[in-house]
Amino acid sequence: MKGINTVLIILFLFSYQINAQETKLTKEERLEWFKDAKLGIFIHWGYYGVKGIGESWSMYHKRISYEDYMLQGKEFTAENYKPDEWAKLFKKVGARYAVLTTKHHDGVALWDTKFSKLNVREKTPAKKDLVQPYVTALRNEGLKVGLYYSLCDWSHPDYEVVFPRPDTRKNYPQKNQKFLSPWQRFIKFNNNQLKELSTNFNPDLYWFDGDWEKSSEQWRAESLKDSLLAWNPKVIVNSRLKTHGDYSTPEQGIPVVRPEGAWEFCMTMNDNWGYYPTDTNYKPISQIVRTFVEVIASGGNLLLNIGPKPDGTIAEEQVERLEALGEWIKKYETAVFNSKAGLPYGHFYGPTLLSKDETKIYLCLFDAPKNYISLKGIQNKVKSIKVLGNNQTLNFERNGGAAWNNIPGILRIEIPNQKNLDKYVTIIEVELQDELKLYRGHGNAVELNQ
Repeated sequence: MKGINTVLIILFLFSYQINAQETKLTKEERLEWFKDAKLGIFIHWGYYGVKGIGESWSMYHKRISYEDYMLQGKEFTAENYKPDEWAKLFKKVGARYAVLTTKHHDGVALWDTKFSKLNVREKTPAKKDLVQPYVTALRNEGLKVGLYYSLCDWSHPDYEVVFPRPDTRKNYPQKNQKFLSPWQRFIKFNNNQLKELSTNFNPDLYWFDGDWEKSSEQWRAESLKDSLLAWNPKVIVNSRLKTHGDYSTPEQGIPVVRPEGAWEFCMTMNDNWGYYPTDTNYKPISQIVRTFVEVIASGGNLLLNIGPKPDGTIAEEQVERLEALGEWIKKYETAVFNSKAGLPYGHFYGPTLLSKDETKIYLCLFDAPKNYISLKGIQNKVKSIKVLGNNQTLNFERNGGAAWNNIPGILRIEIPNQKNLDKYVTIIEVELQDELKLYRGHGNAVELNQ
């Protein structure tokens, strides 16, 4: 009987392992929502907004002492923090997800962590967990939840830094860990905080930062990724977990060459990530809209940053830009959300998008065209061409080429009426009779003419 029970247990464990493998999601399955998101909101919120200084880096570059940096916590009140209004604004402008800095390099946690006393509940007048209300508000609006987490912690006593720092052990309880090396203690601390975030908030996305300071082996990146997926099998991770991320994260400079795979471009509205009242060098709305178009036309998402004030309000300049982008997205939402990366370079002088079934091409006009609009290399017959947002029908004709040799020539499209041109970016819809067929040849002699 004992032998039968042993066999049954082995068979159960074997069956459980097979089922677990079958239900494990692939990277592509986990990234499915992300590839269609188009717009996310990055939120840099922390002590640094009190004095309007560089987030964490002001300590690193010794522009402020560690002690003075941390004193900012006394004025970090969050008294006007209304995450429900944040979430409603994000949804209104067309964002599908947001990413909040739960802990920057300074080590200050915005949630009530059990593994560090350096958190906003214990150290600031806010005296509460600020992450949970954010998570709840986003989920109530149907938005995906992203959590930023710095792998490096410049306050932790076991993490070496390049600037003067007092003894910080009182902020990091480390009971019964004397047998571990300093780095082992730090890795355990990081893992504990990440498990806490995963268990308490179950994020859809982890946005890591600071991985450049150590190697993949030092971060234990592979095992950390395994743990994150064990805690939440659907979670996705950005590329700043060394080589164990799911998508790439270029920053501040739009990629000139289209990145491969899933990607996201993060960008500030002015020159700083956190609230920096003296930084008035805000990007014009036209640049933000154009950047958004360039990014989605190359198959990426724009992660547009805001830096809330210490009281939790968002600066008017930032709200203005979010709402303007949102108005443009609403006008062209058919092209924005039912599309994917557009034509390869060379077919049109500007960004393009393709409908998911590839029966529509969306041409993005940054400037008022002259004479006519040119589209090259389209072998399909065209059903109609119109200006989105007002439905002006545009005349068109095909010029040149040799259709019998599959050389399509140029599609010459009428210019829209001046009143129908958008002040930021105009989108023209080219509807094809069937799925897109592109001519990608180098050009040959036409050996048989009609």
